[in-house]
Amino acid sequence: MRRRFDTATLVVAVPFLAFVGLFLFVPTLGLAIKAFTPGGSLGFSAMQRALEGSYRTAFINSLSLSLTSALIGGVVGLLVALSLHSLSRPKWLRSTVDSWFAVAAQLGGIPLAFAFIAALGTQGIITKVLGLAGVSVTESGFSLSEFWGLVLVYLYFQIPLMFLVMMPAVGGLRRTWAEAASIMGASSARYWRSVALPLLVPAFLGGLLLLFVNAFAAYATAYVLNPGAQIVPLQIRFLLQGNVITGEQDLAYAIVLWTITILLASLILVALLQRRTAKWASA
Repeated sequence: MRRRFDTATLVVAVPFLAFVGLFLFVPTLGLAIKAFTPGGSLGFSAMQRALEGSYRTAFINSLSLSLTSALIGGVVGLLVALSLHSLSRPKWLRSTVDSWFAVAAQLGGIPLAFAFIAALGTQGIITKVLGLAGVSVTESGFSLSEFWGLVLVYLYFQIPLMFLVMMPAVGGLRRTWAEAASIMGASSARYWRSVALPLLVPAFLGGLLLLFVNAFAAYATAYVLNPGAQIVPLQIRFLLQGNVITGEQDLAYAIVLWTITILLASLILVALLQRRTAKWASA
């Protein structure tokens, strides 16, 4: 039985590992070689330049955009999950919200950008309606191509994604725990501080990291709204399309490698936090 199980596992694992190696590890290794051999010689100059000047600004902007949208989306998504979990009626509300959030979490790119342009652009429907009410969106300084405009657009898929991440953890909060805490004389605040939060915090932090990765890697939405935005994905596109002097492609490889490093570190933390959450849920 043990031998057959190992054989079956091997049959399944080999194609998967081959796929991951061919489309993930091999390209990453080639990228690292190009990033550390600028001009054909071994060196760290490209990796250093990737964190200087306008490229450092792009990293700072991407980090700010990702962290802001992750924090706001994470808090709102958690509150929605807690609110929906506590509702028992109407019965159709839970399934409807679950379905809509599952779709919204996957919506992004060009369709999402054009949807917001049609709604909140200079000639958008909501912009026109607010103008009739005496509220000028453009005079207020708001623009979809600026920082807070991008944050607003990103929240459209960040909030649903956080909701989907937190619902299993929120669903793990059993009513019997709250009842037992009440019987033992614990207040509602004590229950949340000693029981609920230790369960939700790892899942919440893991969700924030996942939202951070999701926003940091977003490309098409930001490109449509502001092609000249100083963020990492657009900087990589600019360099790889040959809009630079000869030899600057090595710099693009270095920026990509730094990006992969940031995202990989975030994903490792997500996996560790999810493992801790699973231990709490199974306890």
